[in-house]
This record gives sequence, structure tokens and C-alpha cells, in this order.
Amino acid sequence: MTAEIPCPPGTIVVYSDIGCPWASLALSGLRSAGTGGGLVIEHRAFPLELFNERGTPKPILDAEVAVIASTVPELGWSPWRRPDSEYPVTMLPALEAVRAAREIDGPHGADQLDAALRQAFYADSRNISLVTEILAVARQCPLLDADRLEHDLRRGTHRNALYEDFEIASTDLVRGSPHVFLPGGHDVHNPGVRFGWSAPYGKGFPVIHEYRPGVYPELVAAASVVPHEEREKENNVHDRLG
Repeated sequence: MTAEIPCPPGTIVVYSDIGCPWASLALSGLRSAGTGGGLVIEHRAFPLELFNERGTPKPILDAEVAVIASTVPELGWSPWRRPDSEYPVTMLPALEAVRAAREIDGPHGADQLDAALRQAFYADSRNISLVTEILAVARQCPLLDADRLEHDLRRGTHRNALYEDFEIASTDLVRGSPHVFLPGGHDVHNPGVRFGWSAPYGKGFPVIHEYRPGVYPELVAAASVVPHEEREKENNVHDRLG
């Protein structure tokens, strides 16, 4: 399909849920491929619990985390190490925090928080349902104004933006978590991975049929290409200024 979601050159728009292991895998690949290259990842929320009207069951996430962690051990993920009673029951506060960080500190600050929250959950077994835990993570992110983030989270200043993302994600434009949008109207759902289940969803185990980490540098390179129309505009500006 042709995307209708604006995405300027040098930017990759990603709809995802922090509680989606497949999205966390894709984002890790994009960050690794774009390190030092000026890549901007603009986060939009794809809140699975609003679509499914429930939190993703822990056994499903446990199975997905296990297969991804065994395929890509450098992620550093581990099984949940705390009591089940401390397991996150919602990802909405974390998604709201990333959305708030984007408004407060821009996309780089939001991406730093998103990466830190995923690390806290998948590697460190921290309960990122709790605003106190989210803020503790945020205070370790040098690009963030954690005091301003706390102020805005207390007031729900950016909660409406989260639901605006959900409304767009509910259209035919977005197919799931993760869905990556590139400049020029190109998009791809769950890049680099094809998987299925050994039995009906939630009863068996996920099976990765194909994993192509080389797709992430390709996406970063595609996002960095300035469309012909934009080059013409830049040339015209240079002509006028010259």
C-alpha cells in the first residue's frame, strides 16, 4: 500500500507498542544501523491493549521473548526475574511517557527514553507500568528533561496525543506493531522477520521462518535519500541565495 503518513527525509516513523517484542527487535536493528548517521526515529503508539481490550498475556510474551532472545542473543534479554505479581499490567503509561518526551525534548529524547524503557522491561525485569519506575528510567536519559516529563505526566498533558496515535493506528494505514514508514510513501510491517506459531496463537510457540537483519541498514539508507522534488527545492533556494 502507499502510505499517507508524512515522513520527511532522514526520518523513520514507527508505530509500535513497547510491550511488543517484535517491535523491540526492529527498533534495536534500526538504531544499530542508524548510529551516528543522523537518523531520526519518530515514535507513534500502537497500543495493543486498546486494540485487544486486554493486556498481552504473559505466557505469550514469555514465548516471544525466548525465541527472539535465542535468535539475537546480543539484545541481552532475559526471562522475567521478579514475582509475577510485579509484572507490568499495562504499557499505556510508558507509551504516554515516550509521546510526552517527543513533545518536550524532540524525537531524539523520545527515542532515548523508548530504548531505555524497553531495556528496563526486557533485560532488567522492571515494572514499567509504574510512573515512578518510568521516571526513574527517564532520569538516566541525558537527553530528557525528567522534571518536565514528571510535571506533564502528572497532568496527563500528552495523553490525548497517545489516543490520536491510536485513532490513526486503527485505520487501514497501519497494520500492526511494528509498522515502519519511510520518506516517499514507502512502508513495511515487521521488517526483517517472518514468523508463525507452532499451534494456534497463544497455545504453541512462535517459530521464526526468516530473520534478515540486513534489512535495517537498507531502511536507514532509504530514509536518508532526499526525494527528487526536495532536491529541486533545495537547488532553487541555493540559486536564489547565490
